[in-house]
Amino acid sequence: MEKFAEAMLVGLGNGSTISLIAVGFVVVFKSTGVLNFAQPALMVGGGYLVSAFAVTQGLNFFVAVAVAVGVTVLVGAIIERLTMRPLVGESAFTAAVVTVGVDIVLRTAVNRRIGPFLRPVGDPWGLRTVSIGSIDTQQRYLVMLAVMVVVVAALYLFFQRSRIGLAMRTTALDQEVSLAQGINVGRMFTVAWLIAGALAALGGVFVGSGSGIDQQSHVVAFKALPAIILGGMDSIGGAVIGGLAIGVVEALVATYQGDQPGQFAGFLGTSFSSIAGFVVMLVVLMVRPYGLFGTREVERV
Repeated sequence: MEKFAEAMLVGLGNGSTISLIAVGFVVVFKSTGVLNFAQPALMVGGGYLVSAFAVTQGLNFFVAVAVAVGVTVLVGAIIERLTMRPLVGESAFTAAVVTVGVDIVLRTAVNRRIGPFLRPVGDPWGLRTVSIGSIDTQQRYLVMLAVMVVVVAALYLFFQRSRIGLAMRTTALDQEVSLAQGINVGRMFTVAWLIAGALAALGGVFVGSGSGIDQQSHVVAFKALPAIILGGMDSIGGAVIGGLAIGVVEALVATYQGDQPGQFAGFLGTSFSSIAGFVVMLVVLMVRPYGLFGTREVERV
């Protein structure tokens, strides 16, 4: 039972990081209709900036995180203004392809700064463990889960109570109606990218916590894709649940699948856990193509 509980905590921690990145995908998609493939580059960039400020420059870790989030938010706004705003009225596919190009350019630039080795982000918890009864787990997983809950709660209040949040929800429902009501739709697009940049930077911090960030860390961001497809492309709550589900599935598969005593399905290899989330995504797509919590589209002919 302890083994199962420890695997669940690991899954919820890693799933929290995936959820933060997935929510960034969904916020941009709901507001603009574009799937933002530049999110992995923003995540790696945020993690690198924390490393540069906290480790290289010697800033307090939490100050470094705040500065890195601010810089990543600014980068997100610049990307939206220079590459996305000129594409308003173009197909969503065209805009998505442009974000792929942005991701490649940004990630190439950041990877040159990261270099061939792991860069620690200077997180104060590192790989230290804590005991909850008879269950041992690393502190970072509890921090990941706690921060995700706080951030998602703050986003919920923002979208439900603030004027800008309400305007963004209106824009997501119908851009033409929003324009008719005097809402600056372009500004709402920018805010969506600002939020996505902040969430990506936080995700980069947690991806690098404990071990460090390197040129392959962007792979974690792509795990957000099965999360948003599982939860629904236009559902923030679905992105959170999908991210947690992917994290838990990967942790449980890593714990119980293999060729060691007490494990099963060893013929799948020792790295099957890394693609287990994508297998779950395929199964869900066959049953509910619009995701568990996504809006079902009905076309009248």
